[in-house]
Amino acid sequence: MIKAVIFDLDNTLIDFMKFKEVCCSEAINAMIDAGLNIPKKKGMEILYELYSKFGMEDHTVFQKFLKKTVGKVDYRKLAYAINAYRMARIGVLTPFPGTKRTLIKLKEKGLKLAVVSDAPKLKAWIRLSAMKIDDFFDAVVGLEDTGRAKPSRMPFRAVLKELKVKPSECLMVGDMPSKDIKGAHALGIKTCFAKYGFLTHRQDKITKSDFVIDKIEDLVNIIE
Repeated sequence: MIKAVIFDLDNTLIDFMKFKEVCCSEAINAMIDAGLNIPKKKGMEILYELYSKFGMEDHTVFQKFLKKTVGKVDYRKLAYAINAYRMARIGVLTPFPGTKRTLIKLKEKGLKLAVVSDAPKLKAWIRLSAMKIDDFFDAVVGLEDTGRAKPSRMPFRAVLKELKVKPSECLMVGDMPSKDIKGAHALGIKTCFAKYGFLTHRQDKITKSDFVIDKIEDLVNIIE
């Protein structure tokens, strides 16, 4: 019997790549307005190259971007970028359609809900609270809780301990088979592949899951 549902955060609850694209676009525009002499398309390419190298959660990415494009950190341009990014974030940080309705139905069934994310814990809570869905979750495990990213078993063990449930009583929902599905499966947790959040251009080995959903609302039928 399923007693808890564990979610990945980015591209499972949040359309993270859309959010990132809009925020980065606004940041590049702002730096160009502040005098950065670079074509918009080229700027986006460089920024995403840096994210690819240092990770999507790198909080110094704009400093690295300015060092690469102008040879130093121009603090005026940096301020423009950060302000534009933060302002854009407020408007586009939204859950996938049907997410809140699904969470309500799961809680009505008496299920415990949790998030296991490779993002820092504070950033995870900020995203959840910004979308006004933080109250649904009984536990959030971030990167610093174990120091290990998925597919390590450690984040999953940590959330099981917080929820006080057995692996066989849980369902893990995630968009990255090689991380979310593989890590949970290794502990005996049932798995659900969030196909709607999977990026086809991403290099990711498809690891077999117990269930596959095309939209988050399909999760309710699986539980039932």
